[in-house]
Amino acid sequence: MARKKIVAGNWKMNMTPSQAVELVNTLKPLVVSDDVEVVYCVPAIDIVPVVEAVKGSNVTVGAENMYFEDKGAYTGEISAEMLVDAGVKYVIIGHSERRDYFKEDDALLNKKVKKALEAGLVPILCCGESLEQREMGVTLDWIRLQIKSDLQGVSASQVAGMVIAYEPIWAIGTGKTATTEQAQEVCKAIRDTIAEIYDASTADAVRIQYGGSVNAANANELFSQPDIDGGLVGGASLKADFGKIVNYK
Repeated sequence: MARKKIVAGNWKMNMTPSQAVELVNTLKPLVVSDDVEVVYCVPAIDIVPVVEAVKGSNVTVGAENMYFEDKGAYTGEISAEMLVDAGVKYVIIGHSERRDYFKEDDALLNKKVKKALEAGLVPILCCGESLEQREMGVTLDWIRLQIKSDLQGVSASQVAGMVIAYEPIWAIGTGKTATTEQAQEVCKAIRDTIAEIYDASTADAVRIQYGGSVNAANANELFSQPDIDGGLVGGASLKADFGKIVNYK
């Protein structure tokens, strides 16, 4: 069975609750698709109004982050159970901005992946290399290390239902995009790594996105690659062009 494409918008720290609802209502008719799963990953404060706003549409809602504990004295954090109860289906884990600005390491991210899966959420697990790592020629080694570390102790059946997003750090918000060949090479390497850790059927099932300055002009070429199953879209997800990315064909 062919993998269904998935295009997720990562809103980052943008949109007040009222702005979020207005944007969703603007985008809803533009992102209608039978072939592509559409996800809005929104700031925590926007989750409840956005879940309400997307009712009756083909859009599902994701969170941008979560903590690995169920409850307790973790001021400012949000649990997986809270997300599920609010109507969230997906959660981004390990975005490069979380790894860099908030110093989240692979041991922490592994705990988050496990807790998300335990709660019934679908992790969108991010990985990616810096420009320095790309120039040093260690991209594939680095990505393999991230994947193996973040999925330690996660079962094959759990991984098969996950989403993995490859985002070269040097292409996020810079206007630079990995070439189609570069993006396909790394996404294939991720799939090969999953096959190595688990088996071929798990590798065939997991959906792998590309992220990093995805836009209406390059979506078709990127998403047509054999190992790229859609995109994790940043700035362009806040514009009407998001509909063109979803309907890339």
